[in-house]
Amino acid sequence: MALEWMPREDGLKDHLLHTNVHWGTEAPCVVYEKKPLTNPKTGEKVDGLYVAWIRLNNPNQYNSYTTEMVKGVIAGFENSSLDRSVVATVFTGTGPYSFCTGGNTKEYSEFYSLRCDEYGQYMELFNHMVDAILACKKPVVCRVNGMRVAGGQEIGMACDLAISSDLAIYGQAGPKHGSAPDGGSSDFLPWFLNMEDAMWNCVSCEMWSAYKMKAKNLISKCVPVLKVDGKWVRNPAIITDKYVENGEIVYGEYKKGDELKQAQAFIKQHQANADFELLDKEVDSIVWTFANLFPGCLIKSIDSVRAKKKFFWDYSKNYNRHWLAANMGGEAFLGFGAFNTKKITGQDTINFLKFRQNIAQCKTWSMEMFAEAMGKPKA
Repeated sequence: MALEWMPREDGLKDHLLHTNVHWGTEAPCVVYEKKPLTNPKTGEKVDGLYVAWIRLNNPNQYNSYTTEMVKGVIAGFENSSLDRSVVATVFTGTGPYSFCTGGNTKEYSEFYSLRCDEYGQYMELFNHMVDAILACKKPVVCRVNGMRVAGGQEIGMACDLAISSDLAIYGQAGPKHGSAPDGGSSDFLPWFLNMEDAMWNCVSCEMWSAYKMKAKNLISKCVPVLKVDGKWVRNPAIITDKYVENGEIVYGEYKKGDELKQAQAFIKQHQANADFELLDKEVDSIVWTFANLFPGCLIKSIDSVRAKKKFFWDYSKNYNRHWLAANMGGEAFLGFGAFNTKKITGQDTINFLKFRQNIAQCKTWSMEMFAEAMGKPKA
């Protein structure tokens, strides 16, 4: 006997957590957009199915995220997760120069430094942002349109796959500018890279090319975005035509001398007109692959892989939050302050050796002690 007799309720339930209050169109903001799912081979749009695009929109500050923008990212990922019409989520930035350079240094320096509890509350939001990416019940593709640095690298690594412009650079900035990459990089990098590469990339503040990161397995693919006279030009500043020179691995490393200067001048001339056609084709192809899989089996598989990243992130995120808050009363005040006042002093870092000398002499941490290490306003 069939079960027509059982009471049932029809219709749809609204599970979305957020309205559009945290999204916008005018920078600085987060733009949330649902784009129709499209067959990349035919261009045909699929009725009723979408791809959610979450875009960091603060290009004048290299898409660094303000406090309000963090809320926008959280809202975007939580709504796309719960939207039954969304197949996948794409996380990207505005413009040809940057995906994201992390937290907004101006805001860090001018408001959060010396307000440790306030920064602790901010870190609650930041942790929620990373959690929202890792918990999204749709696969997440990081569309790296430009440099992915500091907190930008951290939220990028929280995504499931990364497809990159070959002009993008990757790295951390914390130890040079008054913080530690404890918003995910110290947890995620050892999963992507070998331990020594993870250590060096985490602490050295070196910037590595997209090709180097592809070779070291941090990203899935990098593609050219410069189209000059109708031809695609791979990043001319990076060695991509050979693997070894004089016994050393050189693939993905920067060229040197005049060759590098010429390449940088070429990039400066053309990057503003970067063409993301190939990047978008790669993203669309991945999303189409996702769309043609069982959704339940797909997200179970993704969450099983994510669990390895989440293990150390979940283990560390709360006590890291407390240290990052406390640090705003000391080294972060100096580091973010130096970076934020570089137009005033002409330098973006403190005098590290003077600071260490002051510590070695057991000087009390005070504004006077800090001032000895900070740059001075230019005459």
